[in-house]
Amino acid sequence: MTGEGSDEGEHTLRRDEALTSGVTIREAGRGDEATVAELIHELARLEGETAAATPELVAEYLRFPLSGALLAELDGEVVGLLTWFVRPGLFHGGRWGYIDELVVREHARRRGVADALVEAVMARFVTSGCLEASVSTMPDNEAARALYRKHGMVDEAVFLERHF
Repeated sequence: MTGEGSDEGEHTLRRDEALTSGVTIREAGRGDEATVAELIHELARLEGETAAATPELVAEYLRFPLSGALLAELDGEVVGLLTWFVRPGLFHGGRWGYIDELVVREHARRRGVADALVEAVMARFVTSGCLEASVSTMPDNEAARALYRKHGMVDEAVFLERHF
């Protein structure tokens, strides 16, 4: 989470939290809006779609309570993005975390970037008191499914959506 909308008990990453893979994870903040929008557009291109992300929309997302974006850096270059949110859940009687988008630039794949991002957000979810974490991905995206399973997630539900 960026400074605004902070919540008691949230996990706060140090500005440059270096992980064993050489990947540095940090929170996106002011000045990162264009980079985050660019990475969202890269994710959309990978999926054969277009995205509506603008720096202004990113700034709004980062200000929204209990949501945020984590950036992964290798050698000072931003190479990955994971957006997330936390919300209260009535069924389980507590908070749950959701991984919204995850993208790693093509030249940085298979270097532990996605693993580092997922590890960082899972730590945030635990520290924030989440009772579960969720993510959705395309049914044929075996690489993403394997990544999330590696981090303890299981196939549990079908995700439906409607676009307006």
